[in-house]
Amino acid sequence: MNASDARRDLYALVKRVEDDGVTTLIHRMGSKREDRVLLAPLDRFPAARKADAFPSWALSAAQKDFGTLVSQAASGQPQVLRRNTTPVAVLLPADTHASTPSSDPAAPSGVGPAGGAVNSQGQQDQESVPRRLATLGDAIGSVLTSGPASGPTFGLPGLDAATGGLQPGRLTLVAAAPNVGGSLLGLAAARTTALVDHRTVLYAASGPNRDDVFRRILSAETGGDYPRLKQGRLTDYEQDVARQLMQAGDVLLIDDGSNLTAEDIAETAPHMEGLALVVVDRLQAAHSARLPLSGNRLPDASQILSGLARALHVPVLAVVDSDDPTLLGLLDADVLLTLTATTGPGRVQVTVAERDFGVIGSAYLRPDLLHARFGDAEAVPAAGIDPEEWRLHTTPEERELADAALPYTSGAQKGLPSALTHLLAALRTALAHGEQEAIDELAASLAQAAAAPSQMPDTAEGRRLAAALHPYNAPAAAGVTAQPSAPESARPAAASGAVSDADEEVRWDDDDGLVPGDEEDEPETAVFPALRILKDSVTRSKMHPVPVIRLEDREDGPWPLISEDMDGEPRWVHPDVTSTRINHTRENGKRVRRDQFDVPASFGDGVLCLIDRNGSFPSACSAVPLAPNKLLHTGPLDAFDKTKAGIYQIDIPEWDYPGMPHPLGRLTDRPDDQGRVWVTTPHIKQLERLYRDGHLTTPVTIHDSWTGKANESLFKPFYAAAREARTQLVQAGGEPYKNYKTRLSIALRLLWPKRPSQRSPFWRPDWRMSMVAEASVRHWLNAFKAVQEGHTLIALRNVDAAIFWTPPGTPPATYRIGTGFGEVKAKFIPRGEFIPEGDD
Repeated sequence: MNASDARRDLYALVKRVEDDGVTTLIHRMGSKREDRVLLAPLDRFPAARKADAFPSWALSAAQKDFGTLVSQAASGQPQVLRRNTTPVAVLLPADTHASTPSSDPAAPSGVGPAGGAVNSQGQQDQESVPRRLATLGDAIGSVLTSGPASGPTFGLPGLDAATGGLQPGRLTLVAAAPNVGGSLLGLAAARTTALVDHRTVLYAASGPNRDDVFRRILSAETGGDYPRLKQGRLTDYEQDVARQLMQAGDVLLIDDGSNLTAEDIAETAPHMEGLALVVVDRLQAAHSARLPLSGNRLPDASQILSGLARALHVPVLAVVDSDDPTLLGLLDADVLLTLTATTGPGRVQVTVAERDFGVIGSAYLRPDLLHARFGDAEAVPAAGIDPEEWRLHTTPEERELADAALPYTSGAQKGLPSALTHLLAALRTALAHGEQEAIDELAASLAQAAAAPSQMPDTAEGRRLAAALHPYNAPAAAGVTAQPSAPESARPAAASGAVSDADEEVRWDDDDGLVPGDEEDEPETAVFPALRILKDSVTRSKMHPVPVIRLEDREDGPWPLISEDMDGEPRWVHPDVTSTRINHTRENGKRVRRDQFDVPASFGDGVLCLIDRNGSFPSACSAVPLAPNKLLHTGPLDAFDKTKAGIYQIDIPEWDYPGMPHPLGRLTDRPDDQGRVWVTTPHIKQLERLYRDGHLTTPVTIHDSWTGKANESLFKPFYAAAREARTQLVQAGGEPYKNYKTRLSIALRLLWPKRPSQRSPFWRPDWRMSMVAEASVRHWLNAFKAVQEGHTLIALRNVDAAIFWTPPGTPPATYRIGTGFGEVKAKFIPRGEFIPEGDD
């Protein structure tokens, strides 16, 4: 077919590629040569499925520039054709001399292009559906361009580590006797793929109906009792989640039609755009006249499902309600997961086997059948070790490190230095066998590994491992003369009795301070339902905010540019003052470290005046400049536009005002190679003000930017509710006030949850960092006013703590003393005493 006809009929030709696997030979006469290409199925060139591996074109764009695409493909550069965002076909060179990644220069005359379809005469057969051949080069190219596994997972780290996730093109069978929970593994994979990864899932329900499936999902998501949900009794919270699932669940499609067959599934799946996973729940071992997927029809059904996985290059996960080896052998799946109840209560073992290799791994799960879900089981002792005795002699930090290491020691995840992998494997072995001497010997090496977090892969598993190693990197306090031995110092603080920093407001970037369950709305009886109020504050905005950036969009655009450093916290001590960390034991016996400032005699008589701002973060919510909608790339700007908000790349301005830290705080410690940093809108506005007032000599230069329409009132209803509640609760004190502060902190941290498993109603790093930066800017400006009036600033820390050198009982007049937002508490400490914090 000539290129002009192919251009005209492109949509029809691509349809034939999709439906029938037909390859079409297309030719085009150029000025010097004839270009010949194949319009072929993706199975001919699997590497084309990898995003951004080759040039790709939407069909409309491809039709417009079809001649150019033919020339480029003929010269050896494959061209991928997409329907919307989904690859559907590929243009490949038809001649063997073309230098394409899937060509074979050594192919003899008469052999079609690599991965090509040929008939017995060696000529391309356009009318038949030929066999598709692939060279070793095709396979190697596919592997090299595929990168780390990105297929669907179960959302259970231990099981995902043992299986390597669900692989495209393979049939995975979950085999479990009735009442063990096999169907819940299929549901876990469907929930994770659809609700967490936002990818399309076909859920073929041969056993349960669609109502059963939805109730199980709702139970698993909310922790509501499944039997109660079956009766239609939902709490207000469960009804809210159900409504959210209705909005987010359009990527989870359920087929519970009667007489569902494997042929029906294979016929439906190809028409689902962007299909990522097929779940078949379930194959019934016992024959049933009303269930085609049962009895002696299962082997044929398994073959059809296996062919479907290969044809669509998607994983197919089927659940069978039997662990009978004879039946499982007949089904002949690529991967077999067998669930077996253990003698220990609350544990199920999953054995992972591949058809050609036998058993390749195993994992333990914790069944939670009341809530229609599984959880990962903790690390366990080896056989013969008493579990209670084992738990007494291992710490939670050690058990967490063992669990976090599993994906790497099992081989499911790569990217660690081999020495670290062996170290973690040795730790797991020592812990499992209760070998305390071996654990102590490993401690020094673990401390060294913890001090090098850059070794960790930038993945969810890598970040969890880095977090688990972090407690082993707790340095001894300054001023301590006696140093513990290396093994003891490397033990986590909670285990060794070392001084703890847990109560300090110092976090590293991967620690958001959240735990599972924080993302759930508070009960109606809560003292202050902060998360519900924050969500309501956002949804009532007329600007139609986008509270969650899609998972697939988070790795590019502005989002990788945002970091915790953008808070601009000062963490500053006057250069003439010496700060030392000393040990302190509270009345409750807890050992902590506190600051002691050595103020020189040249400062004159006075005391340390501690200023503690009330509610810095919720107070900042009264007017945070941010963009409620998505950020667009607006590039370099001649000047700051007050109608916009977002993130900006600027030069670090020079600052030499005596007795005051730099207005950008710790941002100045991490410039790029050109001396530039990314900041949020509050810091841009701060620098603009300082320039107008003559404190900066040059205006701000914006080298790059991502912005959207500005709004300062998005969180204002939340601020108003938090202020009113504080007024009522601060007088009462006690547990209600503590709960109020805890819920406030959790709600605001949920604006940017760091762990993928944290199902927050928000994911807006720019909102979170704009709010924190606003608090930091207000904190800095208040201290600056005091310094301008002649007060001596000793230290400025975090977003709420300032220390001045003043006469006894005389705080700077620029601060308002009180208990409300924006007001401060003042304490006075004599020279030479340490600085109390918290409950000291």
